[in-house]
Amino acid sequence: MSVALDEINHEAEHTHMKPQPYWNPYLSGIGLGMVLLLSYVIMGRGLGASGAMTTTAAVAVNAVAPAYAQSNEFYSEYLGDGTKSPFKDWLVFEVIGVIVGGFLSGALAGRIKMSVEKGPRVSVKYRLIFAFAGGMLMGIGAKLARGCTSGQALTGGAVLNVGSWVFMIMVFAGAYALAYFLRRQWT
Repeated sequence: MSVALDEINHEAEHTHMKPQPYWNPYLSGIGLGMVLLLSYVIMGRGLGASGAMTTTAAVAVNAVAPAYAQSNEFYSEYLGDGTKSPFKDWLVFEVIGVIVGGFLSGALAGRIKMSVEKGPRVSVKYRLIFAFAGGMLMGIGAKLARGCTSGQALTGGAVLNVGSWVFMIMVFAGAYALAYFLRRQWT
């Protein structure tokens, strides 16, 4: 009986899907460029994500305090004229599609697992704190810059917007400048 169980366990180990190799980054870049081109052709505008978050926040505020949301200049801009649902904003569905597509891609490649990517010199707790703090800073920066990095880099860069190119150069310069000080967290 134990021999049969060992055979079943051995067979189960071999039927487990091995992670697929990562996609070629050049082909992925071409694919992303085609998606950007299609967004211009179909929707008349480029890609971005922060607009979806702002629309969601406006809808949430409107659900709790409709009078305030509709009288507030910032929120009312995202609520429309009241005759249509704010969730008809295509960026909301773009972000949902990114989440679903990422999950589906990871599942098909056999790369879905619960883990925290971190270096050996930092704990999981501090890695999550740093990730949350970085995300908050990116969100604040996106509102101050009136757009997110995907909108700046992809959409602005594609239309040769000088401000977008300067922004991305500064993002890389800042990353390289901080890499020296943060390298010990990852090595």
